Amino acid sequence: MSVNVMNAAKAEEEGLNTTINTTPLVDVMLVLLIIFLVTIPVAAKLVPLTLPPYRNIATVTKPENIVIHVDKDENMYINGETTQPIDIPNLKYRLIQAEIAANAAGKLFPEVHIRGDKDVRFEAVGKVIAVCQQVGILKVGFLTQPPPNELPPA
Repeated sequence: MSVNVMNAAKAEEEGLNTTINTTPLVDVMLVLLIIFLVTIPVAAKLVPLTLPPYRNIATVTKPENIVIHVDKDENMYINGETTQPIDIPNLKYRLIQAEIAANAAGKLFPEVHIRGDKDVRFEAVGKVIAVCQQVGILKVGFLTQPPPNELPPA
């Protein structure tokens, strides 16, 4: 096998084209661009899902759980004690006492359920959540009233 190597002067004399032809390169790039433009919207679609309908599952409040009520005037009550509202320092103290009692009994800290009035500002509920975080409570839940037209789960 032999290779015929010519110098540039001899190539010009014979009329040979020594430049790179970019037309096929541009054609290939345009075809790739069109393919990407067509396939990207198909690949970007989300997985088709049918989400389950909303259903309020009734929770059973255990006696050891702590229920904190927040009324529309931002007063807080623990476990339905409606005689006198408590403030943030007393709430923190009561939660720490409950944690100490749970640890002494060898149990996990009970859950805290917050029942907030529908007209209360979120700031009052946020303060209760912040106190729970400071004390180290791991489970905080919100209790709501199911809509009147919803049947209880069977």
